[in-house]
Amino acid sequence: MRRVVSDLDARRLLGGGPVVLVSTSWHGNQDVMPAAFVTPLSMDPPLIGVAVHPSRHSHDMIKFSEEFALSVPTRALLHHVQYLGSVSGIDLAKLELTRLPTFRGRRIDAPLLEGCIGWIECGVHDAYTIGDHTLFVGKVIAAQAEGDAFDETWLLHDAEEAPLQYLGLNFYAVPAARLEARIPQPADVKRDVEAGEAQVGDATEAEQRREATEREREDRQRG
Repeated sequence: MRRVVSDLDARRLLGGGPVVLVSTSWHGNQDVMPAAFVTPLSMDPPLIGVAVHPSRHSHDMIKFSEEFALSVPTRALLHHVQYLGSVSGIDLAKLELTRLPTFRGRRIDAPLLEGCIGWIECGVHDAYTIGDHTLFVGKVIAAQAEGDAFDETWLLHDAEEAPLQYLGLNFYAVPAARLEARIPQPADVKRDVEAGEAQVGDATEAEQRREATEREREDRQRG
């Protein structure tokens, strides 16, 4: 049974995408926040968009440092991810408080988080006000991933090595399997078309037989 959802909840119909930990560094201060409003924007140059609300401490950290890093967590960091999204870096030194280990990026000052399976370093390419968020467009300048978890795509051999997905509220998921799609070949398309035409033909013949039977019944009733 279909149910109406609110305009605000509509965004959660697109849930199930990856959540990332956005880390920043500015004037000796470091911060990290989870973000689910993240998307690839361009292949050449490689651009990634991250939407951040201006009330978030990370917003100005990104704005002034003009760089940020994305770390892709697994479910081992599930509770840390939720916690990091519920407190503000204005009031707390979140990395120190959680004691999450970090390591230096290859090209930027923002720290990268250990215990994750993918890391992307970005310089801010542009920024746009989109509704109540700022869309920071980051140009990828370095990226790395755990070989057991990623090889051209996420491998998903092990649930512990799968990227954490955000569903909304305080609910998350991990993808269970990698599915390979088969690209239809011309012979397959022709066969499917012919099968569809045959089904249409059979349906037409059946309809014609039903109409003939109905006409005969009407003729008998009139006679």
